[in-house]
Amino acid sequence: MTTLRQLRFLVALDDTQNFSRASELCNVTQSTLSTGLKELETRLGVQVAERTKQSVLMTMVGRDLAQRARSILAEVQDLEGRAQREKTAGMTALRLGMIPTVGPFLMPRAMPQLRASLPDTKFYLREELTDPLVDGLLEGRLDLLLIALPHDLPAQIETEVLFSDGYWLVTPTDHPLANRATVGAADLADRHLLLLEKGHCLQRHALSSFSGITLDEDQSFAATSLPTLIAMVEEDLGITLLPKLAVDAGISKGHKLHLSDVQGARPREVALAWRKSAPNASLFRQIGACLQASRAELSHKVSSP
Repeated sequence: MTTLRQLRFLVALDDTQNFSRASELCNVTQSTLSTGLKELETRLGVQVAERTKQSVLMTMVGRDLAQRARSILAEVQDLEGRAQREKTAGMTALRLGMIPTVGPFLMPRAMPQLRASLPDTKFYLREELTDPLVDGLLEGRLDLLLIALPHDLPAQIETEVLFSDGYWLVTPTDHPLANRATVGAADLADRHLLLLEKGHCLQRHALSSFSGITLDEDQSFAATSLPTLIAMVEEDLGITLLPKLAVDAGISKGHKLHLSDVQGARPREVALAWRKSAPNASLFRQIGACLQASRAELSHKVSSP
């Protein structure tokens, strides 16, 4: 019979492409891991990896089986988590992953309300880019994600949109567009934008924000964070788009910049995402309601005199 232990060995080998590191990840000896994988291959009648003294190469079927194993292990973890919660009826530990262009600007305001509304839930926060977060959710390393859509997501993931997040154009104070309260697609069509490096979904969202028009990126520089983008604009090295959430949270305060409201742009959608097999969707929706309320409070604070 195929065991969960063998599936964990398979996933670890696919993740590391190395028997030594995979055995360390599984906290077993290398011979134990190798024996377990050979038993799995015998049981399934397929070879999951090509082995040499220098390297490991997963076979096509091995990669496919490893992906299926991740889903199985995640569902088992959901099952065990549900049973443990029923058993203890105490504190729920929730591992929330968030992207760096949303989490740092929303969660500090939301956490007091989350603690007050859900006193029996302990939050563990992790910040990563979208693709690693999705992998972590599928593998059971994370329970819930705070991400931005659109993004291609596997069928086993459920999403709930919390709010739309538009853009401000950020320019140096002496830029030709710095006297504009609003800008549109025509104003940006022939200009190159400073953006975050590839891997940040905000980069893709910003470039495709206008229907039928692809904005141009300044290829000479890619930032790792929004504060870095702001610093580059302030040094008169270019212009950029910032999400309204970040601006409302105060990211541009204290900087000599001009902000123009971007009209007609397609906003990104900030959303929660979880596995469809997870047993606590009602808890996730409660969290979503708190996050929506926190975003509304932030908007009201900015608009208040």
